[in-house]
Amino acid sequence: MVYRNLFMPLISIFLASSLLLAGCRNPVDLSGFNPLAKTNADMVADTSLREMNRLIGDLLVKLYKRNPHELDKVPGMSIGQRQDQIFDTPGRLVFKELNNLQGTAALDLAFNPTYHGDRVFALMTGLMGMVRSAYNWQDEQFLFDFLDEQKLFDSARNIEVLAWRLSNARNSSGALLLISNSQPGEEENLSYERIFGKMIAIQDMLAFTVVGKWKRGVSNVFTKAVFLPMGM
Repeated sequence: MVYRNLFMPLISIFLASSLLLAGCRNPVDLSGFNPLAKTNADMVADTSLREMNRLIGDLLVKLYKRNPHELDKVPGMSIGQRQDQIFDTPGRLVFKELNNLQGTAALDLAFNPTYHGDRVFALMTGLMGMVRSAYNWQDEQFLFDFLDEQKLFDSARNIEVLAWRLSNARNSSGALLLISNSQPGEEENLSYERIFGKMIAIQDMLAFTVVGKWKRGVSNVFTKAVFLPMGM
């Protein structure tokens, strides 16, 4: 949005100059000019965000059904209410219940063995905030918007870390903090892996699409189960 505000006055100056140079005999036709036009990369970004939101919604429901005790930590709370809190709150997700922690900080809270609150809510709030940050807190992208390919790339790596920690983070008794994948003796369930795999692929694909749009590079990052800071 900052870049759009920067470029719009420059466009106005350019168009005004064009009108002066053209004179009255050859007026410039501005009927087809749309400052909110989209490039192919912008349309890919919009589609990517919609799919990310859908996958995040699916993950929220699945985790609560797998961990109903987390929802019970807040008396009277329902899955629908949690969906409303996360999806109907625009922009940054800041909740006193999570000590106002956002993004990767909220994700870390979800895996803190000493945390006694709703871990699913902390995880989903952190994931949604991180994804929104990667899309510049915008629901749509337009011609003069700039997505940061490094933030998109880093968000994909963070989702990899999230998937790993979800399957491995345990309390002092050795029990998983949150249950997702099938446990010993249960029928094999790969649905969580599929969701995370799709999310990672979407963010990676968009990162390299943005590189193509602006001809910039993405630095490779290796992490050991530590969330990458994204400048929330």
